[in-house]
Amino acid sequence: MRALTEQDIRGSFVNCSKGEAKRLAVPRDLGERAWDDLDFLGWRDPGAPDRSYLVTEREDRLVGVAMRFQPAQRGFLHRSMCSLCLTTHPRGGVALMTARKAGPAGREGNSVGAYMCTDLACSLYLRGKKVPESGGRFEESLTVEEQIARTRGHLFAFLDKL
Repeated sequence: MRALTEQDIRGSFVNCSKGEAKRLAVPRDLGERAWDDLDFLGWRDPGAPDRSYLVTEREDRLVGVAMRFQPAQRGFLHRSMCSLCLTTHPRGGVALMTARKAGPAGREGNSVGAYMCTDLACSLYLRGKKVPESGGRFEESLTVEEQIARTRGHLFAFLDKL
């Protein structure tokens, strides 16, 4: 992924107003990101624990999505799998991320969702740059490049629903 600026990020959102995009918290460490290792930029809002954001390149344009999720509740311990990168995590490491649809459907309250890593570090898990806490990745016969292509396909399928 190419390096992004705050202006790039704020102008990419498809499912929130320009005012909402102007007010959302953008990561302060954009200059320090390992952009070559990212298929998308994902982050959680430090001021709103139920909000996260994702920006990716698609067909030479940026697509940004504002999402919400329910933080993990106390209860029994279980493992979940991210529907994008297929990494497993213990309780709280995967959550249903919901995004309001773009346009009139979103204004009517319609949304779509997918189970994703709550830290949105799918790209780093795929490349072995980050290891999930007490979770794991299945050993696969696919190459890393094929796993990346599959993850991007899952991400684009999610975006197509918006």
